Amino acid sequence: MLIIGEKINGSIPSVARGIAEKNGDMIRDLAKRQADAGAAFIDVCASVPPSAELETLHWLIDMVQSVTDRPIAIDSPSAHICAEAIRFCKRPGLINSVSMEGDKIDKIFPLIADTSWECIALLCDDTEISKTVEKRLSVFEKIMQKAQEYRIPANRLHIDPLVQMLCTSEDGILSILEALREIKKRYPKIHITGGASNISFNLPMRRYINQGFIVLSMSAGMDSAILDPLNRDLMGLIYAAEALLGQDEFCMEYIGAFRAGLFGNEKRS
Repeated sequence: MLIIGEKINGSIPSVARGIAEKNGDMIRDLAKRQADAGAAFIDVCASVPPSAELETLHWLIDMVQSVTDRPIAIDSPSAHICAEAIRFCKRPGLINSVSMEGDKIDKIFPLIADTSWECIALLCDDTEISKTVEKRLSVFEKIMQKAQEYRIPANRLHIDPLVQMLCTSEDGILSILEALREIKKRYPKIHITGGASNISFNLPMRRYINQGFIVLSMSAGMDSAILDPLNRDLMGLIYAAEALLGQDEFCMEYIGAFRAGLFGNEKRS
């Protein structure tokens, strides 16, 4: 599982205060701890007014890169901001995100076409949020047509089916799982991602819903997720699920992560 560390996000009140106060120690600590916990990418989201977003992202990226060489996930709803922030990164990372809304793809895909940059692509367009399997797959094929047009190989894309609140879903996550299986069937090398906590909004004891969602989604092909790598219970669950799904030969990753203290009650050697 490719973990996209979600902790450096200005929508989190404590991080918003850190950003407002330019608390570099706080941002560097969050970056290092997420990298040490196994994050493959460090997501950086400013969540400030548009006039200050690029400058804030620049500062955040500098703080992260001063303590870890893990690649940055540039997180902004603005394709223009994402495109501009690429120049602040020392190495190729991940764009979070594009979709078939407006001209987002046509701004980002040509920019990363001949690079190693990866990109999250949301299954939505200008009409509505994809809710059915058919709608999700229709948007997905439009994204893949654009990827082929700009020579973006499937293994550099992370498809986000746009997980919505479980409490408003008519069939749980059955349609999402069906879409994930079909996407993996059509493009085995493509990544499937998502915000693991979106599913549990407005429900009590959210961690149980989140954990169940992760396991079920991994069984359907999810191999990338935006989540908190400092959540030791969740990380232990992910390592266990990988072993159970035959993705961890002889359980070596599971054993190694436990010995490294990435999950469990105490550090082991």
